[in-house]
Amino acid sequence: MKRHYEGSCHCGAIRFSFDGEEITQGLRCTCSICRRKGAMMSTQVIPVDQLKIEADPDDIGLYQFDSKIAKHYFCKTCGIYTHNETIRAPGNCRVNLGCIDDIDTSELELVVFDGKNLL
Repeated sequence: MKRHYEGSCHCGAIRFSFDGEEITQGLRCTCSICRRKGAMMSTQVIPVDQLKIEADPDDIGLYQFDSKIAKHYFCKTCGIYTHNETIRAPGNCRVNLGCIDDIDTSELELVVFDGKNLL
């Protein structure tokens, strides 16, 4: 069953929404950036054109490293990571579940992805 989800960074400068399956799991990746930011991401990927972002483009920061395939987006005002375009599925995003209204990440089943040893 599809649900509508809405979320934002801490200060509200970046808002996003998408429709997807009910979220019952969260993903933690062991790669260097994910380990450091500690965010729980969506297990499902969302096509870029289906993730609706409402923000002034000047408020969205982009961080890339190494191959520059993955794109990590964050709010330039409050610093919160909101979403990323994945390295394994370019053109698709994962969102920071901690940014989604009405989701308590401590209640979700945790899936760990070994991104550290991926490349």
